[in-house]
Amino acid sequence: MKHLAPALAAAIGLAAAASALPASAQDLDNGEKVWKKCRACHTIEEGGKNKIGPNLFGVIDNPGGQVEGFKYSKPFLEAGLTWDDATMRAWLADPRAVVKGTKMAFPGLKKEDDITDVIAWMAAQGG
Repeated sequence: MKHLAPALAAAIGLAAAASALPASAQDLDNGEKVWKKCRACHTIEEGGKNKIGPNLFGVIDNPGGQVEGFKYSKPFLEAGLTWDDATMRAWLADPRAVVKGTKMAFPGLKKEDDITDVIAWMAAQGG
């Protein structure tokens, strides 16, 4: 956990507010559009292959670093993340702020609505 940045703590407040949102406040169509930024490196279907990043089926509310056959960076494994809502939000906003030394090159999503929507879309896909 020593690699977690203050961004994760700030995200906890945002996560609490977002988790109170009704399902109608989540735009799954927008979530699917946002996912297009992720799919170059990730798959999300059950049994999907690992690409540059791991397959994300079943990751929500589970420990990070558990996808079989994917080689995670040492800092990522040492971070001991669990993909709860707060961690997922912080990660999607700025992965390198959450885990210094992560291999993930994605700079993050800037809009809270995009983060909310893509998490809801991922969950609907079995993420």
